[in-house]
Amino acid sequence: MTDLGTRTEPALRRAAPALLGYAAVRALGLLTLALWSAARDKSAYTLLTARWDALWYTRVAELGYGYEVRLPNGDVHSNLAFFPLLPWLERVLHAAAPLSYADAGFVVALLASLAAAWGVFAVTDQVYGRRAGVCAVLLWAVLPVGVVQSMAYSESLFTALAAWSLYAVLTGRWVTAGLLAALAGLTRPVGLAVVAAVWAAGIAAFLRDRRDDRGPSGSASVVRDPSAPHAGPFVRNRSAGGERGAQAAGHAPARDLTRGPDTDAGSSRTPATLPFRRALGLALAPLGVAAYVLWVGHRTGKGPFGYLDVQAGWRNGFDGGYAFARFVADKFTSFPSALAGVGLIVGVGLVVWLYVVCVRQGQPLALLVYAGVVTALALCASSYFGSKPRLLMPAFPLLLPLALALARAGTRRSALIVTLIATASALYGAFWLNGSGPP
Repeated sequence: MTDLGTRTEPALRRAAPALLGYAAVRALGLLTLALWSAARDKSAYTLLTARWDALWYTRVAELGYGYEVRLPNGDVHSNLAFFPLLPWLERVLHAAAPLSYADAGFVVALLASLAAAWGVFAVTDQVYGRRAGVCAVLLWAVLPVGVVQSMAYSESLFTALAAWSLYAVLTGRWVTAGLLAALAGLTRPVGLAVVAAVWAAGIAAFLRDRRDDRGPSGSASVVRDPSAPHAGPFVRNRSAGGERGAQAAGHAPARDLTRGPDTDAGSSRTPATLPFRRALGLALAPLGVAAYVLWVGHRTGKGPFGYLDVQAGWRNGFDGGYAFARFVADKFTSFPSALAGVGLIVGVGLVVWLYVVCVRQGQPLALLVYAGVVTALALCASSYFGSKPRLLMPAFPLLLPLALALARAGTRRSALIVTLIATASALYGAFWLNGSGPP
């Protein structure tokens, strides 16, 4: 425990500016929501804890699984569609403290959002340096649907588990990465993205080891600076001089990735144990999502595909984006809605463009796989089109190109940009929750 505290304290100090900035943005959003809701004679706290999906989660926490709503059109909305980790945590908090299930969900969301912000910082700091890490956290906080991070929903919890699993991959902590991926798989169906990221990085590491065993060169790996896609190759250097040199050149601070993610400074692991620990991490990663999906199949009596049937009852599935494309096309049947159609196309184009930039900048494989799978699952789902911005929120690696640009903008300019966007985000979040809100 002493060793853990010794390592955690400096890491927390390093992340402090990002966490304080994140807390300030979220406080602004909650204050704006409270004032807006009061003006409309609504309860901001009810909007955050007792509407839409939050009600389904608290019902699972209180009564367990088995509740369903049968609609007049024949659809069946079953609470088996909601993964169990958030309700479990709500139940634990309710039993341990004088909190209602809704209160417990709100507390989990607040704590998980801070953990997620710290995880986003840790990942970005590991790859691009501290300044970019702070900017990435602030950009994640000011997303238009950022208010969901403070709701009794599972997005913050999932993002926290995903971000720290990815950080564990980047630093060679394979067993930790697998355990966190398993927990992410118990939180949302998109936990498959974390599993895919861990497996892709693990398989790549095994292939790298085989290549090195066949013909070790004994020289440092040469990689291209991901913050400067047109720059020449260089050897990453974690020394203070290397970081200052990168900053002086206008690029992100470099990180020591020359020996791959398995070489973790200060670790007691030996090279002989690494393949075993990596294999164990890969074996653990899919257990969460597999366990819940198989349990649902057993409970419904429909085998491995039982969960898909549950989702079908909600008119939700994966059709490669066909239904979403028809939804966008239908917007062009009249002039006012055509503007919304144009906005949707621009939004999807921006997401795709950001992913292409991530690839060109050479983000680590785990981040690219994770962001790619989250994006594909969000955009290609066949229902709940209004939820797509919320479903994309965990894909924080898409923000890293923007974080790098913001980091180079200078402190005053970047602070002004973040303040303006945070204000707009707070106003939109208050308007959104007091209107249609997230399904």
